[in-house]
Amino acid sequence: MMNEERNGKMENEETSSFNIQNSSFSSKPDLIQRTKKYALRIIRLYSALSKDTVSQTLGKQLLRSGTSVGANYREGHRARSKAEFIAKLGDSLREVEESAYWLELIEEAELFPADRLAELRDETNQLTAIFVSIIKKTKEGRNKK
Repeated sequence: MMNEERNGKMENEETSSFNIQNSSFSSKPDLIQRTKKYALRIIRLYSALSKDTVSQTLGKQLLRSGTSVGANYREGHRARSKAEFIAKLGDSLREVEESAYWLELIEEAELFPADRLAELRDETNQLTAIFVSIIKKTKEGRNKK
């Protein structure tokens, strides 16, 4: 790959073309806000859980994974290469899938009413599908070169 000097920094073609291609994801600032809202919903759920040991233990796991989704997406959104972007979105995907697991346990252990978890579980599933789609499309674009 050819290297070019830009603003005193060396960039390779993959990195500079990634920035251009990444701009298609820049049209998704709503995903930044959406993952932030998701984290805030997780925080509110944790605050509403009973203070017993089981609820707090599962809730803390959910709190950690659910708030990491958006943080990893933001890092990926500022990636310097496709590989870094894919890795960070892979982290987001793992965290949202882990959140789905903790939500399932909280529901099945009857620690919180299932009907009150339904929308959050639906959002979790939607975010999973979004991250899978973005990762898949980015990998396909990467393999075409």
